[in-house]
Amino acid sequence: MKKAGILNSDISRVLSYLGHTDRICIGDCGLPIPDCTERIDLALCFGEPTFMRTLSIVAEDMKIEKIVLAEEIKLQNPQVLAEISKLFEGQNVETEFVPHTELKKQTEDCKAVIRTGETTPYANIILQSGCIFA
Repeated sequence: MKKAGILNSDISRVLSYLGHTDRICIGDCGLPIPDCTERIDLALCFGEPTFMRTLSIVAEDMKIEKIVLAEEIKLQNPQVLAEISKLFEGQNVETEFVPHTELKKQTEDCKAVIRTGETTPYANIILQSGCIFA
């Protein structure tokens, strides 16, 4: 049995096989997930688990070099955007904003989408894996 880190076996597995520039997504409960992309469903009920709690735990266990967010988060969910900014503050993480329709399209290239119970708008993020040795 694991002593520390992510206990969810599917998330742990996906993170362990990520290579440099591979991507995963963490999304709210309404984000459509393409059939070609693995779905890791954590949603228990509306609001649980939250997007930020899930993101912060994954970020502890993943080397992230870039994040992709929907442009719409700036106006529609500035509170979550501020929390994301604070989480990555002081880290060398590139941030890209794209239209929400483009973010949804990019999930097709993700290794997995982690579905949370989040119900606030545009609480979705694509995490690009960095290199742990360089």
